[in-house]
Amino acid sequence: MPRTPHSAPHLRVMSVLGLLAALLLPLGMTFAPGALAAPTADPVRVMPLGDSITGSPGCWRAVLWNRLVNSGYKDIDFVGTLPTQGCGQAHDGDNEGHGGELVTNVADQNLLPGRLASTRPDIVVMHFGTNDVWSSIAPDRILAAYTKLVTQMRASNPDMRILVAQLIPMNPSSCAGCAQRVVDFNARIPGWARATGTDRSPVTVVDQWTGFSTAADTYDGVHPNASGDDKIAARWFPALSAVLDAGVPQDPGDPGDPGEDPAACTARFRAVSSWQGGYQGEVTVTNTSASAVRGWTATVVPANGARLTQLWNGSLTTAADGTATVRNAAWNGTLAPGASATFGFVATVPATAGTPAATVTCTGTAPAA
Repeated sequence: MPRTPHSAPHLRVMSVLGLLAALLLPLGMTFAPGALAAPTADPVRVMPLGDSITGSPGCWRAVLWNRLVNSGYKDIDFVGTLPTQGCGQAHDGDNEGHGGELVTNVADQNLLPGRLASTRPDIVVMHFGTNDVWSSIAPDRILAAYTKLVTQMRASNPDMRILVAQLIPMNPSSCAGCAQRVVDFNARIPGWARATGTDRSPVTVVDQWTGFSTAADTYDGVHPNASGDDKIAARWFPALSAVLDAGVPQDPGDPGDPGEDPAACTARFRAVSSWQGGYQGEVTVTNTSASAVRGWTATVVPANGARLTQLWNGSLTTAADGTATVRNAAWNGTLAPGASATFGFVATVPATAGTPAATVTCTGTAPAA
């Protein structure tokens, strides 16, 4: 759950703990720093989902991220299989905005489940369909693709919170009919959302169309400029902050979440090849328990100042000290007893580094009972 500056439950907990400390200190009892601190929840994972308006470079995400942080939302994590593309300000740039993609193609080709498995979002923020509208695809077909994606989101996380945009206006010189087609499609979204949302996994419509000018807020009639980025972020912010304030159930599929039994596994590192300034490494994860595991997480601590820069057959998160956390991909998470999965990576090392080495460990997640 996110921690906001005015979190009443948090303040009540701290008040009770402060009173407890005051009562016990006269008795000579002391506490180590942090001993009374409440446990910190995992960050809430937010996936920005869409096409080039979201990801290439999609600088509204940077504006939104910094507005959230400056408003006191600290326990958030923007996620996606794509990295940041700049934008000139520090932000969490992970996203799922694939330039040129059609939402109908993503649905038809079942591209989303693998991306969800790699990132496991709690909230999806979706502006998707501009390329479909440009391609004159019928609103019914686009909305059917929306429904399929929502079904896949809920298969990944039954408590998924979904924010869906009414698309920003579009008026490129090469598409005379695009402007009206966006209007027609946007008019269908609220009814679709009412029919698709559930109490457990609500769908919230965010109006990104009203007040947005293709002349003033885009550089080509389609993609937002700096003014457009500000407007898009300003529309997402109240909807997303309302979801964060209401609280998001943590993804029950996370390894190590309460109610899940860890499964035994081992991890083994080997250097495949090396060169001046870098090397290729490989880690093999083996299920050593007596039952199947449905997911695994490996930790790689590279020696001699090395940093993992590329990875395949898994998803990578790197801490500030260089420690890498690798989660299974969608296709290699389930391991029978004795079975193994392997992921590879490229690491950079200082010029003075010696033989490639790394400390690796892993944890597995047993199937739900």
